[in-house]
Amino acid sequence: MSVTDIEFMQRAINLAKRGRFTTTPNPNVGCVLVKDDEVVGEGYHQKAGEGHAEVNALAMAQDNARGATAYVTLEPCSHYGRTPPCSKELIDAGVTRVVIAMQDPNPQVAGRGIAMLEAAGITTKSGVLAEQARALNPGFLSRMERQRPFVTVKMASTLDGATALSDGTSQWITASDARVDVQQFRAQHCAILTGADTVLVDDPSLNLRYNELGSLQEQLSSEQLRQPLRVVIDSQNRISPDAKMIGITSPILLVRRQQDDREWPKHVTQLVMPGSGRIDLNALLSELATREINSVWVEAGATLAGALVEANLCDELIVYQAPKLMGVGHKGLLNLPSIDHMNKLQPLTITDVRMVGQDIRIRAALVTNKI
Repeated sequence: MSVTDIEFMQRAINLAKRGRFTTTPNPNVGCVLVKDDEVVGEGYHQKAGEGHAEVNALAMAQDNARGATAYVTLEPCSHYGRTPPCSKELIDAGVTRVVIAMQDPNPQVAGRGIAMLEAAGITTKSGVLAEQARALNPGFLSRMERQRPFVTVKMASTLDGATALSDGTSQWITASDARVDVQQFRAQHCAILTGADTVLVDDPSLNLRYNELGSLQEQLSSEQLRQPLRVVIDSQNRISPDAKMIGITSPILLVRRQQDDREWPKHVTQLVMPGSGRIDLNALLSELATREINSVWVEAGATLAGALVEANLCDELIVYQAPKLMGVGHKGLLNLPSIDHMNKLQPLTITDVRMVGQDIRIRAALVTNKI
């Protein structure tokens, strides 16, 4: 792996990151075209149905693409979907070498793009900065490889681990900077998941609010803002059409045991999962994957959050800790079964710790669920 290949692939990875708020359900992809050690074209995928990274880079390069090397963060597609196959576009443009960070796990591609390039006489090289390329698309990779979305559970607590008063009151533990940070995370996810208890106690909106996105407003226009699907587990049909979130016209999926025949707005869909007791979270996530949901952001109480961790369906925890103390007798972060031995503790990998305004934000990955 040459220094030059690493340098230009890193540039392609940085380009790909620009699409993280807009590309879903497609992956984030960047492409750089290089000729005689000079960049002649570059681009990234911006939105499903629009040009892929390779197409955008070729449009910039024009005739300079002939004889160039293409650096792409994900294997060029080989099938006709919303757009023509990028492998064919690279072939037709006269590119002579393609350096690829990682193979596309999408079964419609999965090596076929590379095979198409090589059959046309183009030299390919794969695996350059593969780990960094995988980090661009944990949700897309999870949906393709595990048939479920990548799940992030967000929580907020005082420094002594309390999340709410004994009566359920929790607004607001953290300060305004943390709430802006949460809005920016919501903007990167396909769906927001919560439970009926959270809706009944907090009456949240659970939508994206452009005026609360902070510095992200410099990168996204209000027209580019994509509202995540709001998913509420409501097995006992306790949520009513009067809830505040129902009055906000972005998509909502109510997950229930039986159909609720009350009158609901058109943006509300009911998903009936027959049975008794708790909703099968694994089955729900599988269903969301079939709806092209790559990633799920969970804002819920300790019961649902704990159930996801216990079922090994949580991939990442994000915890905001406020410089406050609440004392004993209040609600905690996660409801998990008691353990009887220290060697049964749930292992985590701390991936990031930083200040967000006056609060601390901790990101931790579950060791057992590495993508």
